[in-house]
Amino acid sequence: MKIDDIDAFVAVIRCQSISHAAESLQLTQPAITRRVQNFEQALGVELFDRNTKPLKPTLIGHQVYEQCRTILREMDALRELVASDAPPTGVLRLGVPQTIGDVVLLDALKHLRQQYPALRAQVATGWGSHLVGKIEKGELDAAAALFPAGKIFPDNIIGESIGKMELVVVCAKDKLPKRPGKLADIYDSGWILNPDGCGFRAGLQRTLSDQGLGLKINLETFGTELQLGLVAEGMGLGLVPRDLLDRSAHRELLAAVPLKDFKPVMDLWLIFPRFLGNLQGPVESFGDLVARSLKKARDAA
Repeated sequence: MKIDDIDAFVAVIRCQSISHAAESLQLTQPAITRRVQNFEQALGVELFDRNTKPLKPTLIGHQVYEQCRTILREMDALRELVASDAPPTGVLRLGVPQTIGDVVLLDALKHLRQQYPALRAQVATGWGSHLVGKIEKGELDAAAALFPAGKIFPDNIIGESIGKMELVVVCAKDKLPKRPGKLADIYDSGWILNPDGCGFRAGLQRTLSDQGLGLKINLETFGTELQLGLVAEGMGLGLVPRDLLDRSAHRELLAAVPLKDFKPVMDLWLIFPRFLGNLQGPVESFGDLVARSLKKARDAA
């Protein structure tokens, strides 16, 4: 049996689709199918129930999958042992949430290029859960993402908290309540938030739900600065990192709403695969540079 066949089998189960597995491994669907069939023939068992959609593993397929994950982890460790002394070259694939990209990315990439001139950074944006998924699929080498403190990551991913980011509810300055209140006092004003999938929005929705309140959306749009501009026009409430509020061009028209029962803080996490080989150094530098850029932006505000 071949490692490539094992890799294809694990990818099909992980992606729950031959087409998605093919995309993940950058192969054709027939190539994935052929590798899985070769693996089944080598073992002498059927690993998938082909009468189900999506494709599901058989009972023995589940057991083989767990063993294969162990084999692939050991292969990664072996590759890392051999490759760790070689200087890093090629592409370093990084991910950041769009929310903080403008704050931390420019300085971090500039200094990373100075430290590792043979590496070319390639950056993708997305929600934290989306970035974790791309790391699991081998599509990213590392990401900086916002999650609550104590976040538990999949067992093949390392997560290190590298900073904290305070979130604030924002309103137009002329609509600021005269005294500190609670979410229940303001929630009916409606919100200007990122579309569904944003961790900030999910946290707000959970808090409102715990209080028996609904989430009233006035407008969904990407882009923190655009959201803050709409909030400044009195079109609703916003929920943004304080660092971005302090840097906003609309700052003079906005105010943070003091709330007694909602003071969210998110951790900024550096997340990466358990085995990185000679990319370990660049990834650690990226995390350090992002943390320093965040601190620099906060000190300058």
